[in-house]
Amino acid sequence: MAETEHETARRDLRREVAGTIGLLADEEDFAAMRRYRTFTFGDHQAYLRQAEGLLRTLASQGRHTAVALFDPEEYAEFCAESGLEPDTPDSRTRFTAELASTGTTVPYEGQPLAELLPDLIDEAVRQATWEYATTLLARIGDCAICGEDIGRAAFRRASHLVTRAIETPGPGPRHLVCSVPSGPETLLAALHVGCDSEGNPQVDETETLEFTTVLAVAIATHSSAGLVMRTSADGTPDHVQGWRLHGERLLPLTAAEVFDAYCTHAVSGELIAPEPGIEYRPAPVLDDSEPEDGHQH
Repeated sequence: MAETEHETARRDLRREVAGTIGLLADEEDFAAMRRYRTFTFGDHQAYLRQAEGLLRTLASQGRHTAVALFDPEEYAEFCAESGLEPDTPDSRTRFTAELASTGTTVPYEGQPLAELLPDLIDEAVRQATWEYATTLLARIGDCAICGEDIGRAAFRRASHLVTRAIETPGPGPRHLVCSVPSGPETLLAALHVGCDSEGNPQVDETETLEFTTVLAVAIATHSSAGLVMRTSADGTPDHVQGWRLHGERLLPLTAAEVFDAYCTHAVSGELIAPEPGIEYRPAPVLDDSEPEDGHQH
């Protein structure tokens, strides 16, 4: 009887332990790990099926599991810095534990892996974009004229502009996308704006912080940037408006300009077929004056 109670307690305790699975999401990363003798998987699709089966089994046992992206290059760097032999399951386990505390993870809630992986990749890209943008702002330094921290001033200005864009009149939730060309890459950030029962905008603080940081990079580095907003309301077609950054101001786009912007891929520059039923409208002029405004870095 005591043994049975002991086993029951251990099983119940096991359910309280959350776990993380480091997953090789694409063929290239999977192929890179195959150079290790102790990595015994031979086929990526079979590996993904096994991973999904494991996730379902853990969920059926009441276990809470998160999934993280396992990057072979980051793993090799981790092993080198930690003095670990990379060709061991124990080292892979320790790296996965590190991902659980510092990396990007998505909780497994019973969804198919085909749905979870795109969400995980999007989350990883979003986190990397925010970290990169934050680092850029921190490294810019002070204004040679007034001595003010340029990154901090740009963030304050960007926050004001984002608030003004969110508060533009009109019913329904909005989805905003900010794109900033930055070297060989384009920084992208998205922000969903919901509405409460009285029509007031509701935003996620983390999303807003990341969105504002990306716009601040454009302001601080005198880069071009575009902001497009799609608004949805019951009973009416979705409509799209947009602005372009000029100095420290967001200038409204015409309907034709926002059509061009919305139908052009922000990263590749390739044309995208317009969605049926979408209206392209000229954006309103933003009242972007603020007490601190007046100094251009």
